[in-house]
Amino acid sequence: MVNQNDKVVVTCALTGLLTDPAKFNVPVTPEEMAAAAQQAHTAGAAVLHCHFRDQGEGMGAFPTWDIETVGNILTAIKQRVPDIIICMSTGVLGDDISGPVGCLQAFKPEMAACNAGSLNYLKIRKDGNWAWPPALFDNPVEKVKKFLDVMTAHKIIPEFECFDTGIVRSVGMYKANSMFAGDPHLSFVMGVDSGMPANPDLLPILKAELPADSHWQVIATGPGRDKIWNLHRRCLELGGDVRTGLEDTFYLPDGQRATTNGVLIEALVNIARDVGREPATTTEARDILGIQKK
Repeated sequence: MVNQNDKVVVTCALTGLLTDPAKFNVPVTPEEMAAAAQQAHTAGAAVLHCHFRDQGEGMGAFPTWDIETVGNILTAIKQRVPDIIICMSTGVLGDDISGPVGCLQAFKPEMAACNAGSLNYLKIRKDGNWAWPPALFDNPVEKVKKFLDVMTAHKIIPEFECFDTGIVRSVGMYKANSMFAGDPHLSFVMGVDSGMPANPDLLPILKAELPADSHWQVIATGPGRDKIWNLHRRCLELGGDVRTGLEDTFYLPDGQRATTNGVLIEALVNIARDVGREPATTTEARDILGIQKK
């Protein structure tokens, strides 16, 4: 086995859920997604976290679960970077999970996100008004279990996205209840305004709450540019894995606007090397994460 303390698994989150490509340089088309994937991989990413966008004219800011569209994007990515690990997004509001489930069943990615608990998704403006109507990102246990049943059936490793401390602890309960098998893989999502803050001092506490034999990474997002990169550094010092990309931030450590996913991965890899860790290759990442190549 590869020693995870020596190697770091770097994930690139290519495009996100709703970012408007007319305002931000996020990839949308199969060709753009494939080019971004190749840039990220060359810079040191072994894993891609993938959302999929509607390909209709003027619809690129909206997600899709259309099987043909998703297939075209994944095919284009794999043609450019055949060995890359795909971690498919699955997040949806409400009870209808047929869209992501259909994609999981059709494409059987090696990993898939599993939002491990519910969150009031809020953001407030300086004038006291809501930035958007308050929303519940609903992930009750029965919904989580439906996703896990599909992932188990298709040998897909769940990546549990945790927006708060109680959700981290819930993953241990899912394990104890036999809702999934194998080592837990957790992501601390930090920087969402109504979730865990992007505070490096929280990491030792969160790490202490991990279920036994966990793999963990930080997803650093939100408006605090300095906080994001300081959080990545502390995560790397503590032995965790890391993720960045245009889904998570638009800014480099020096405050400059990031033009591509590749430059964000390069910045993250530079921090990793600064603390004595090298990015894992895709082969090493599969070994670290316990993935059997399909």
